[in-house]
Amino acid sequence: MKTFLLSLCGLFFITHGYASSLLINMDEDQKNHLKAYGIAFFCLKNNVEVDWLLNYRGGSFLIKYNPSIESELKIRGVSYEVIADAKVNAILTEITQAEVNQDIVKLEKAPKIAVYSPKNKLPWDDAVTMVLTYAEIPYDVVYDEDVLKGKLLTYDWLHLHHEDFTGQYGRFWANYHQATWYQDDVKLQEATAHKMGFSKVSQMKLSVAKSIKNFCGAGGFLFAMCSGTDSYDIALAADGIDICENIFDGDGVDAGAQSKLDFSKTFAFQNFKLDANPYNYEFSDIDNTNQRALDRTQDFFMLFDFSAKWDVVPAMLTQNHEKVIKGFMGQTTAYKNALIKPDVLVMGQLKAANEARYIHGNFGQGQWTFYGGHDPEDYQHMVGDPPTDLNLYPNSPGYRLILNNVLFPAAKKKKQKT
Repeated sequence: MKTFLLSLCGLFFITHGYASSLLINMDEDQKNHLKAYGIAFFCLKNNVEVDWLLNYRGGSFLIKYNPSIESELKIRGVSYEVIADAKVNAILTEITQAEVNQDIVKLEKAPKIAVYSPKNKLPWDDAVTMVLTYAEIPYDVVYDEDVLKGKLLTYDWLHLHHEDFTGQYGRFWANYHQATWYQDDVKLQEATAHKMGFSKVSQMKLSVAKSIKNFCGAGGFLFAMCSGTDSYDIALAADGIDICENIFDGDGVDAGAQSKLDFSKTFAFQNFKLDANPYNYEFSDIDNTNQRALDRTQDFFMLFDFSAKWDVVPAMLTQNHEKVIKGFMGQTTAYKNALIKPDVLVMGQLKAANEARYIHGNFGQGQWTFYGGHDPEDYQHMVGDPPTDLNLYPNSPGYRLILNNVLFPAAKKKKQKT
């Protein structure tokens, strides 16, 4: 350990110019794309800057050479090259040419990561926690009580677990209300709500959603998948309106709930209609799952190309070795284009189904990303299915999109180009 620390500290005595460097290629030749992100995070945690070479060989990483980092690359099975300063200078010269759609983003500080997830065990897994664990990127788990006590202020990046922010327990009642896990979850949610001073779970979840909104507005980075996306926006739009049937909260829905929705409070969606049937496994018409009529062999979505020099944020978030990503389903699979706000940036879509899969936007000083579907390497993950073994998918382009978002807050902020 002492030898490792001395070796790592030696990085601080290297001059600003590059000597030999480690190039972690992120193109088709990379043996383990997912663990490569973990190496980048490892460097940042140890105060070693990383250059993210946007659109260069799939979004490669460039790091000043150190034998301890090279050893870590070997241990984790990540492909890399040791390149001399002349090669480094040639790469940087190529990237900075105006006509080349590439750029260099400096990653400076490891973001502190939180995952919003229930502490009790539920019969499904979360893609983000799985890939963070696989990539060896540390994170903390927070849930309702933590959020309401203000703990989000200590984090830079927050992921929303497969979750229902409307207080309808995931709309699982029809199929699972007699299941032990469902009944236990209801009891726990109700007990937490009462402990925190709320008479209903829906009221607690709304307060949590608004706290998360404040976190983002103050400069936090929010990432959500599956039902953590649309149920979140629905909860914000329904602020002060009862949209839960009596099987969920003991009383009926506000008769004018639909007309009272306030879409100015949402991040991504507008003009959606609530699903009035509490037995349906949907919250609204935002999700396109039931209207897709799409064979699995045709289920792919395309990532858009963005200018690395002018549209740096979406360029970072779409870095990949593939531009066509195989689709995957979830309680919320994809978003109907017609219900997405005009100022929201669509980064990935399936045009044939008129749906977006990967969207991004700004709120206050912060930014958010919504990603449809549950697990990028399990086409139709069902309740009770075993977790995906990411050792089988070390080059998953779908999971790479998640990890792009994880590194995003580490980037040095640039002045907006005009």
